[in-house]
Amino acid sequence: MAARSHATEPDRSQLKRLERLMDVVYAIAIWRVFMLVPRPDEQEWESLSVFFAQEGMALAVLAVGLAVIIVYWIQGNLLLGSLEGTDTRHTVAVILQIFSLLLFLYSIKTGALIGDTPGTRLFESLSALALGLTSYLGWYTAVKDGRLVRKDLSTERLVDITRRIRAEPVTALITIPFAFVGAISWNLAWFAYPLIVYLVRRLPLLTTDEPPATS
Repeated sequence: MAARSHATEPDRSQLKRLERLMDVVYAIAIWRVFMLVPRPDEQEWESLSVFFAQEGMALAVLAVGLAVIIVYWIQGNLLLGSLEGTDTRHTVAVILQIFSLLLFLYSIKTGALIGDTPGTRLFESLSALALGLTSYLGWYTAVKDGRLVRKDLSTERLVDITRRIRAEPVTALITIPFAFVGAISWNLAWFAYPLIVYLVRRLPLLTTDEPPATS
C-alpha cells in the first residue's frame, strides 16, 4: 500500500460533501422501509394477533432490511470518519455503494409488493452482497492511497477495520442458498452476522492483510 502523505484541502471539502450525501441517502432509505410497513388504513385487522399472524413474515423481512441498512450506515460513518479526504476513485466507489443501497431498497420494496418468494429473497441477498462489496471497494481504494487516511490511525486499527468490514458481504453471501430453503431459514441466516464479525476479526487464517505503509 502507498505511504501516507497529506490530503489536500479540496480532498477534505469533497469528503464532507460525500458524508452529507451518504447521511441523506441512508436516512431516506430508512424512512422508505418504514413506509412499507402495512398500515391499518390499507387493510382491516380484528386484533394485533391477527395482524402479526397475517403480516408477521412481511414484518420480519422489513426488519432484516432495516437492520442491514442501519449496519451499513454505521459502517459508512466509521469508514468515512477514518479518512482525511477523498479523491475521484474513492468518490466513484462510494457513489457505487449508494447505487447498491438504492438497489437494496428496491429489492425490499419488490418483496413487499410481490410477496415473499425465493426470487425476492435472492434479489435482496444479492443486492446486500453488492452493497458490501462496494463498501469494501471504497475502503480499499482509500487505504491504498495512504494520503486519504487519518494520520492518527495506527496500522493495527486500519487492518482491524479492513477485516471487520468483510463480515457484511460474507453474511449476505451465506444467506443466498437459504433464499431457496424458506423464509424462516433465510431470515435466521442473517443472525449469523455477529459470529462472522467475530471470526473475521479473530481468525488470522481468514484475513491475511498486508499493513499499509506508515512512512
